Amino acid sequence: MSTTTTHNDLPLHTHKRSRRTTANRVFAVVHSCAILALLYRHALSLLHSTSLTSFLITLTFLISDSILAFMYSTAQSSRMTPIYRKEFPKNLKRVVKESDFPALDVFICTADPFKEPPMNVVNTALSVMAYDYPTDKVSVYVSDDGGSALTLFAFMEAAKFASHWLPFCRENNIVERCPEAYFETDHSRLPEADKIKIMYQGMKVMVNNVIERGKVGDEYITGERERLAFRKWTDGFTRQDHPTIVQVLLDNSKDRDIAENSMPNLIYISREKSMTSHHNFKAGALNALLRVSAAMTNAPIVLTLDCDMFSNDPQTPHRALCYFLDPKIQSELGYVQFPQRFRGIDKSDMYASENRHLFEINPQGMDGVLGPNYVGTGCFFSRRVFFGGPSKFLPPEDPQLGPNNVVDKPIQSLEVLELAHHVAACNYEKNSNWGSKIGVRYGSLVEDYFTGYRLQCEGWKAIFCNPDKPAFYGDSPINLIDVLNQTKRWAIGLLEVACSKYSPITFGIKSMGPLMGLAYCQYAFWAIWSIPITTYTFLPQLALLNGLTIFPKVSEPWFLLYVFVFIGAYGEDLLDFYSTGVTFQKWWSDQRIWLIRGLSSFLFGSIEFFFKSFGIATLGFNVTSKVLDEDQSKRYEQGSMEFGVPSPLFVPLTTAAIVNLAAFAWGHLEIFRGSNGLEGLLMQMFIAGFGIANCIPIYEGIIRSDKGKIPTKITLVSTFIAFALHAVAYVTLRN
Repeated sequence: MSTTTTHNDLPLHTHKRSRRTTANRVFAVVHSCAILALLYRHALSLLHSTSLTSFLITLTFLISDSILAFMYSTAQSSRMTPIYRKEFPKNLKRVVKESDFPALDVFICTADPFKEPPMNVVNTALSVMAYDYPTDKVSVYVSDDGGSALTLFAFMEAAKFASHWLPFCRENNIVERCPEAYFETDHSRLPEADKIKIMYQGMKVMVNNVIERGKVGDEYITGERERLAFRKWTDGFTRQDHPTIVQVLLDNSKDRDIAENSMPNLIYISREKSMTSHHNFKAGALNALLRVSAAMTNAPIVLTLDCDMFSNDPQTPHRALCYFLDPKIQSELGYVQFPQRFRGIDKSDMYASENRHLFEINPQGMDGVLGPNYVGTGCFFSRRVFFGGPSKFLPPEDPQLGPNNVVDKPIQSLEVLELAHHVAACNYEKNSNWGSKIGVRYGSLVEDYFTGYRLQCEGWKAIFCNPDKPAFYGDSPINLIDVLNQTKRWAIGLLEVACSKYSPITFGIKSMGPLMGLAYCQYAFWAIWSIPITTYTFLPQLALLNGLTIFPKVSEPWFLLYVFVFIGAYGEDLLDFYSTGVTFQKWWSDQRIWLIRGLSSFLFGSIEFFFKSFGIATLGFNVTSKVLDEDQSKRYEQGSMEFGVPSPLFVPLTTAAIVNLAAFAWGHLEIFRGSNGLEGLLMQMFIAGFGIANCIPIYEGIIRSDKGKIPTKITLVSTFIAFALHAVAYVTLRN
């Protein structure tokens, strides 16, 4: 079934239901019955346990399989009504004049110039400043939560370069409007490109030199305006304690490019911070941007971007407007989410950086109900969405910050700048609704997930826009520790939502219905995957090492049930990936990294959340490094997983690799000696073998000699733990 939405008889967008919908629903019923039968078997075994050991083993599997059953049900919620959309941006200009396009405010957040190189942020900003959109309607706000003069300097240089870059893109109809991405391609057909490239490389060298030196030298300051800006960095200025900085770098009412066209607004912001005040991380920065932008431009459409997520298609705003300007849905449409895409990923995507479930498969399924979740970047919002539900407007304390307020004063007027500084103060939100009822919501490390979830609970709908040409590209981590630390932070933040009064399993289902509630549960309870993954990684193998059979024999009917449940779950997941055009190799990497996360990120995230809940330990927000190390890049291109640091996160992984290998080898020895037949041990042998297949990068990491190997200390500690587990299992299982 396909639905077309027209405006003045021209289609703006269409959507159709997935052909797999009926098959998905039928299989979900059949597979759920098989899972229930398996849980029934566990319950019977528990009731008929003849010893404490068998009781504990059965109870452990019952708990683990119950969690798997719950997580399976949450995954099915996004398979019930998946839809595919298509937009027609060329028709937009035929029905709406460009002069009637709504203004657009772009928010870009950065926090650390040494982990998030300013040139990456500059490229992101330049790519959206060059949109095929009326320049007098575009304002780019850069939030620097690190309060770094280095970042401000980079954007001062970017403003100068933009006067050449923007007309170059416009006059030559350039598609790749991120300078770094464009100059990596063949541009020889344009004679003026070499001149622009020289200018870009000169800016890049200058900015990188300043970053390397750690300060902006006097020789780089060319005007009195710049000198005045940098005077704000006094001796007492630190990233945790400094005043508000609002610096207008480009003003479209005054600044012109070399072709005499107006330039987009470009504003640098660093909100006030104080050692005595609490600061929400990215959520707080976004709320400060919402207020400052409201004071200066107050565009009705807001685009949020990560600092390294540059635009790959200058027509992207038009695609979003195909929905925002549709009178049939605009009153309830809160945001349009584009998927995250990453460049430079190796052919196997060994860290599963594409995150197909999170960024494409699940959003398509949720789109058939109320819409996708917000993933923190590549999302166009209606500004109205931050001020209460569609039918319940919650005005901000200051009417000048309301979504319908019209700013009729120049952005550099004294009145506007005073208000912008005032609303970015660290105590402005005290005793206000910001972060609780309006704006980006506080209460979780994953402010994007929590905000999108709360908005949809209030009644807003969302759209998943997934064009053939990716709208945005970003950089992904190229070492395992960054991947795992990022996922651990997500796991903690998601548990904060799952265990709050806004838990999707209660509040979400009540507010949005069972399908959307369960879809959000799929994320909220990520961390509990660690329980079944840890169980199946160690318990069958330790039993095998002690000659204990804990699964049905091949000749028993229950054996076929296990086989069906396993093949069904993995087969369905593989089909989901194939539907997005992904290779088997990338699917294998995704399911392997899922097991790795279960033994590291999810396990440690659960423990850290437990400690944090009781006030035992709290860790701050860690920025994932965007700096590329040359040696790491080479190993990444060669397909070698990067370990390198002696992190505790690697201990369970290495221990699992040792235990599974030992169990698999011992099982073969048992069969060869005739002590135990293959019929009884086949399932445990298969699980150990499956574990070995997933641990191949870990074995390589143990025996490698380069800097990316697993540190010897980690290997020794893991070996000791493996022997200790075997000793405990020997005493427990033999009694």
